Amino acid sequence: MASMMQPQIILLKEGTDTSQGKAQLISNINACTAVADVVRTTLGPRGMDKLIHDDKGNVTISNDGATIMKLLDIVHPAAKILVDIAKSQDSEVGDGTTTVVLLAGEFLNEAKPFVEDGVHPQNLIRSFRTASYLAIERIKQLATSIEGKSLQEKKELLANCAATTLSSKLIGGEKDFFAKMVVDAVIAIGDDDRLNMIGIKKVSGGNMRDSFLVNGVAFKKTFSYAGFEQQPKKFLNPKILILNIELELKSEKENAEIRLSDPSQYQSIVDAEWNIIYDKLDKCVQCGAKVVLSRLAIGDLATQYFADRDIFCAGRVAEEDLKRVAAATGGTVQTSINDVIDEVLGTCEVFEEKQVGNERFNIFSGCPSGRTATIVLRGGADQFIEEAERSLHDAIMIVRRALKNSTVVPGGGAIDMEISRYLRDKAREIAGRSQFFINSYAKALEVIPRQLCDNAGFDATDMLNKLRQKHSTGEGAPYGVDINTGGIADSYANFVWEPAVVKINAINAATEAACLVLSVDETVKNPKSESAQGDAAASAMGGRGRGGAALRGRGRGMRRR
Repeated sequence: MASMMQPQIILLKEGTDTSQGKAQLISNINACTAVADVVRTTLGPRGMDKLIHDDKGNVTISNDGATIMKLLDIVHPAAKILVDIAKSQDSEVGDGTTTVVLLAGEFLNEAKPFVEDGVHPQNLIRSFRTASYLAIERIKQLATSIEGKSLQEKKELLANCAATTLSSKLIGGEKDFFAKMVVDAVIAIGDDDRLNMIGIKKVSGGNMRDSFLVNGVAFKKTFSYAGFEQQPKKFLNPKILILNIELELKSEKENAEIRLSDPSQYQSIVDAEWNIIYDKLDKCVQCGAKVVLSRLAIGDLATQYFADRDIFCAGRVAEEDLKRVAAATGGTVQTSINDVIDEVLGTCEVFEEKQVGNERFNIFSGCPSGRTATIVLRGGADQFIEEAERSLHDAIMIVRRALKNSTVVPGGGAIDMEISRYLRDKAREIAGRSQFFINSYAKALEVIPRQLCDNAGFDATDMLNKLRQKHSTGEGAPYGVDINTGGIADSYANFVWEPAVVKINAINAATEAACLVLSVDETVKNPKSESAQGDAAASAMGGRGRGGAALRGRGRGMRRR
């Protein structure tokens, strides 16, 4: 009786929403599956695109998993995990973002019936981790190394990896053209890890094939003053001075107070300002530079001064472009014009200003250090060029990873089918319930070839049966889906390759995400955050004065209570 009289213990604030148990876990799995369904149709060469229209009126057309996940404003806490793994896959390897979301969704989908039947999530997590370890070991066994090949052979192998990535993008029709361009750009920057050493400039108009690669730096002509047209537009082996100072006539001190006893002294102050700017310009000319670039403004006086002396100048150059010019030409950015020595000046074989579409570009080519490249993209609509840029970013990342890790695996769902077969065989060696769980993990991996078939309009069941039969012979490891014929084909022979690191990273991230969702058994929603949002909305709606009163009062036609 005494125990019945115990007061109720209240731990959490009133209004806190807690949901726990099996129903909570199933709800989280359903949310993640719904997110995976959004990007499901974008997988592969025949994947569809998504048009995303945000509240600011910006329209994005993309089939890049990471881009779509970023633009979707997902609020479900468990589903946000999938957004995070897509972002991590994008920053780590650049491609496979749709794959990683699909795999995570499918692992959870396969775990769902076991959870409903009362299996403890920790048993599933343990088996999934074992399966992912086995899968990654198998990928490493199947991977082919590209080490020790000649530069020409390496280039061809890397171009095949880039073409595989680009085949699923909007610019897939010109994948061979762009794949060669991407490989040349990545090889141009050498061992430099900084991705910003490869610039991508977008110029609307023209054809995709009008795009070109500059082995050096190219940037749009900056804002210029009168006298600019009188400057030479082409130099051979010029010296390049890179500045971070203003070359404009202006009062050196803004709020200075000067007391004059004689009006003629005022002229000497004005002359001093002119002398300062002329002194700066004289020093620029004396250092022997033929091209002067500055991150800050170069005024009309300086522009005319340089034009009279056959020197090219450009002010307000973007910092990113200026850094790339410095890296390519071997110059150093100067913050003072005093004592400029030859060592800080850059040089290149050819500098010219060139018309590209309706834009003019300053192009530095034949740079001595050569650790930079610029891709100038052409195309019709702005959205198309934006998507082309995202596609090239993925391809550049893939080529860099393939160069560093130097192992490739067959694409087109071949590696997924082979791991699936391998895990099914391995599962038979394991006693107990883990056998079921590893089997379901193996089945989940088949989502990649199945979705490739669905997106291309082929019969997925028929195709998977053919692939299973081929892989069971022991010699079918490189066989995957052939999108062009609707059959199965040797992905190695068809040059459908991808770096092993893409698959390893995708399986690792997807398994971790699935295990993370399975390990959550309770969600606690703080009421404060909800009420804060509600108050903000109410204050926005309420307004002040009569308007606010009218909103809070009875509406027309409402009955009195």
